[in-house]
Amino acid sequence: MGFGAAFAGVFRTIFTTLALASIIVVAVILYGFYYPAPYAHQTARQLPVVVVDLERSPLTRQVIRNLGDAREVRIVAEAASAAEAERLVRDREADGILMLPRGLERGLLTGAPGAGIGIWVNGTYLIRARDIGGAVQAAAIGAAAQRLGHVAQGLHLQAPIAIVQRPLFNTREGYADYVFPAVAAIILQQTLLFGSAMLVAGRRREEPAPWGTADFLGTWCAIALIGIMGAFLYFGWIYWFQDMPRAGNVPALFVAVPIFALAVSALGMMMGSIVDGPDRALQVLIPTSILLFFLTGAAWPIASMPVPVAMLAHLSPATMGMETFVRLNEMGAPLRDVAGRLAGIAALAAIYGAVAFLRLSGGEKAALR
Repeated sequence: MGFGAAFAGVFRTIFTTLALASIIVVAVILYGFYYPAPYAHQTARQLPVVVVDLERSPLTRQVIRNLGDAREVRIVAEAASAAEAERLVRDREADGILMLPRGLERGLLTGAPGAGIGIWVNGTYLIRARDIGGAVQAAAIGAAAQRLGHVAQGLHLQAPIAIVQRPLFNTREGYADYVFPAVAAIILQQTLLFGSAMLVAGRRREEPAPWGTADFLGTWCAIALIGIMGAFLYFGWIYWFQDMPRAGNVPALFVAVPIFALAVSALGMMMGSIVDGPDRALQVLIPTSILLFFLTGAAWPIASMPVPVAMLAHLSPATMGMETFVRLNEMGAPLRDVAGRLAGIAALAAIYGAVAFLRLSGGEKAALR
């Protein structure tokens, strides 16, 4: 089979095989809309909070009213004691506790040391904890300013100077703007990885003859082209539709995206040369998605990982791909700033491509070893 025939054969196989079309084409499009949907509001809303009001003064009632008006939180109960409130949090009926102790108003008026409110939050979810803390702080400051008047300013309940923060990249400081650009690299990798492994494994089962050089290159380039089109669909129209940070350095993307697609497709072809069929490819690769997301460094910095884990992380093209695409899309980094990562992805493409070619060109005996 020549280069052109192999190239066209990939598209023919994909569009005549429901499983392949669903993964390589349909899943890529659907994930572009499905994944950001839960984070459309960009911030956490209506997080359950339990209140313990031991003072029951006009000030504490005003704090509770202010907190009830906040969009970030929702008061689910008013507990009689701290122990009861802690039980609600342990039972996952609330994510935070607001403690209003006895003598709060008098302590603020007299400047007694230690006078204040207590906030306990479930630290499992950092975004939730941050938003609960911010909502409670705003409610308390507003109530103190309203009830205590000029005394509140003397007690430093408001910041002495105004601090204006202007985020450079995630301008809305939204959760979707943070998580989706990182997850996009995993979505693009895994859908292309699954599809290419299934395609190669299926062809090996039907045609066990050795692959020629033109045959291999035609198949590789066709799969990589599909990955390139999917990436530009994301970084172009889907990022625009979802209003993600985008279009920082478009010319550099025309260099980075093909390198990334070649590496992922080579990895998929290598995996397809190892497994014994399309179904086996999915069984082996599907459980890796969550693991690979954490290895990208989006949730936990790679520099803080143990050295063996960090080295393992860089075997996935998405690790360096995520860092590259975030810098180019959101930060407008010049190509030289991501040259090292692109060189690493290119090295993976060469290694995985060479292994895949050696196995596929060696025929069924080599492929089954």
